[in-house]
Amino acid sequence: MDNLEIKGESGVYFIPEVNLNPANGHCKISGESYLEDTDEFYNNIINWLETYINEVKQAITFDFRLTYFNTSSSRSILNVLRVLKKYEDKGGSVTVNWYYPEDDESIAEEAEDYMKDTGLKINMFAFEPED
Repeated sequence: MDNLEIKGESGVYFIPEVNLNPANGHCKISGESYLEDTDEFYNNIINWLETYINEVKQAITFDFRLTYFNTSSSRSILNVLRVLKKYEDKGGSVTVNWYYPEDDESIAEEAEDYMKDTGLKINMFAFEPED
């Protein structure tokens, strides 16, 4: 199984950086998520996760470090978290870390909403954004 790596871009749309590593089960999405085709972008991540869950069957640590995401990205992130919760419910080891800018409580609140919606425990960490 291959890594899934997507280089982040800023422009008219903002594409987050993605690094999903099957060798160690460490997955990361960071940056800003404001995409032209949000469903297609996040479906690639979901498909990768489902393949990992069915073939590799090892622990997953998923780090979200987003400084901005729009409503359609929020729905897609929820879908990613639902896949992780389903894996956890089947006995898989799942750790979700949510890093949010210390000056942006709305992103922290999103994680709290995700916990309520999915039942997943999400570890939350504030960070100081770089300029």
